[in-house]
Amino acid sequence: MSASIYIDDLKPIVPQNLAVERPLVIAGPCSAETEEQLLETARQLSANGIKIFRAGIWKPRTKPGSFEGVGEKGLAWLNRVKEETGMLVATEVATRQHVEEALKARIDILWIGARTVSNPFSVQEIADTLAGSDVPVLIKNPLNPDLELWIGAIERIYNAGIRRIGVIHRGFSSYEKQIYRNPPHWHIPIELRLRIPSLTVLCDPSHMGGKQSLVAPLCQEAMDLGYDGLMIEAHCNPAAAWSDREQQVTAETLTHILHTLVIRETTEATETLSELRRQLDQLDEELLNILSQRMSISREIGRYKKEHNMKILQAQRYDEMLNKRIAQAIELGMDGNFMKSIIQAIHEESVRQQIDIVNRS
Repeated sequence: MSASIYIDDLKPIVPQNLAVERPLVIAGPCSAETEEQLLETARQLSANGIKIFRAGIWKPRTKPGSFEGVGEKGLAWLNRVKEETGMLVATEVATRQHVEEALKARIDILWIGARTVSNPFSVQEIADTLAGSDVPVLIKNPLNPDLELWIGAIERIYNAGIRRIGVIHRGFSSYEKQIYRNPPHWHIPIELRLRIPSLTVLCDPSHMGGKQSLVAPLCQEAMDLGYDGLMIEAHCNPAAAWSDREQQVTAETLTHILHTLVIRETTEATETLSELRRQLDQLDEELLNILSQRMSISREIGRYKKEHNMKILQAQRYDEMLNKRIAQAIELGMDGNFMKSIIQAIHEESVRQQIDIVNRS
């Protein structure tokens, strides 16, 4: 059953009386380090109009020995933030115990991190613990670019009776070194929004970019794609942060970023835009026809290889072709990684069709 068939009664993740306009902004340090650090950061953010404060209490780390969060005592610090500033507070949960302690402490919003979302057993444990509560839950994308795994996590929380559900797009892990810490793969959350139209979608530019300098442009891109809000890591002294210092910004920098965002709300197409879209549709049809012709030639090659007992993959030929197309794409103003992914996908389908021919009786 398609998720969009029955996940259609989601509610806003924040109370209507909060009066938050787009973008909804959740900001705060990567980690709660000390009570003083947490309160000082919250005061600065509150003074600049931020209404929802985030901080990691339990931190899943790649290797043991790293700072893994202050634990349960940090929940009391978050409550002090609520009392002093009036902000809502949010934190990450990864286990049954985390959920129980956060609910007991009346934390306003919970989020499930990428590592946890990647494990259905962990998500189900959290869902079972949440049953009967009405706390808003934000679900980060899994580590790998797997839309069905992301939707599966949403379904598990939904089936527990939670209706205030949103997602956080923080990018996807990559083995290769790239400009982004976690490449966005924007098409995946776009497809998610199409599947579940009522879903609140936030962008996490801090984890996505991994650098302070990338936070602003990623925020703007998320707004241009119609995201509802942003989750941004902000610290009273980023240079001294105990975790992820490279990607955290000051409250002053965050205010500047938000004030310079261009929020485009118009959705109706003008006559000019409609004509441009018509041209794109026409070009897409031409691309499909060209790809169909290419696959036809690939099948002919497959038949030739079968007749002459040749192996399917000609690695040297493929490498030469790939490098040539990437260089041509760069000359034409396109990104090399983009063209690499296109050629790889085309080649994979060509190989699949040739294998089908070679193995056919």
